Amino acid sequence: MSTYQADAAEDLTVDGPSATFTYRRLGPTGGTPLVLLNRVRGTLDWWDPELLDHLAAEHDVIVFDNVGTGYTTGTPRDSIESLADGTVEFIEALGLTQVDLLGWTLGGTVAQDIARRRPDLVRRLVVAAANPGGTVPGAPDPDPKVRATMTKPEVTGDDLVFLFFPETETGRAAGHAHLARVATRLATGLPEVSEAATMGQISAIAKDAAIPFEQVRADLATIRQPVLYATGMQDVMITPLASYTAVQHLPHATLVAYSDAGHAFLFQHAKDFAAQVTAFLAD
Repeated sequence: MSTYQADAAEDLTVDGPSATFTYRRLGPTGGTPLVLLNRVRGTLDWWDPELLDHLAAEHDVIVFDNVGTGYTTGTPRDSIESLADGTVEFIEALGLTQVDLLGWTLGGTVAQDIARRRPDLVRRLVVAAANPGGTVPGAPDPDPKVRATMTKPEVTGDDLVFLFFPETETGRAAGHAHLARVATRLATGLPEVSEAATMGQISAIAKDAAIPFEQVRADLATIRQPVLYATGMQDVMITPLASYTAVQHLPHATLVAYSDAGHAFLFQHAKDFAAQVTAFLAD
């Protein structure tokens, strides 16, 4: 039996104009809720319960599936803007007027778009292992193995360890420990992300990568909220240079980097990262 509070959180639903959203909520009520935005092919079941428990020790934490993804009904979205609109629809369906956002990878890019276009809705923003948009100047060419792995019809546990954790003994051990922690939820055989939703998410990333970086710089400069950017220095999916570059153009940003971690640094260093987030949100 799991010892994580997150594994005991019940599935809740709320109706929006275009979908019935499924979400889970844990931690103390009161204050500004912290809404988490997920990765490509990620559902509620893939959030690491150790990270959620650490965050929920002091925050009202909400995780959800976006329109047409996992447990949530509706037609999958295929752009950053439409994914952002789906997130806003969910937040407003809950009756929330202001939230903090924590977006991981694709979710981080979506969260930035929300903060820029709906500044009234977002108090503070945490961006984890995400691209600010466009193609970062000086970024190395992506490893062909990464895209080939991402676009496989079925991504295995070993594939995820390769994508998310360093190819070291310590990194692989952390990757398999993460898979063991999420196994409790996944073992119930609940919804996966459909092929249509996956392709929509990949399309959103491709469209976003085509934005001229001059436009990205201008967009970043309009985000007035405090932003915590975080990265793993061994990330094979999104270069750490993306985070370093983003904070140069954000008016109020802090950068945290983990030297021995990759794309899933927030699960490898769950306790420390949750402490970083808690301190940032408390300022």
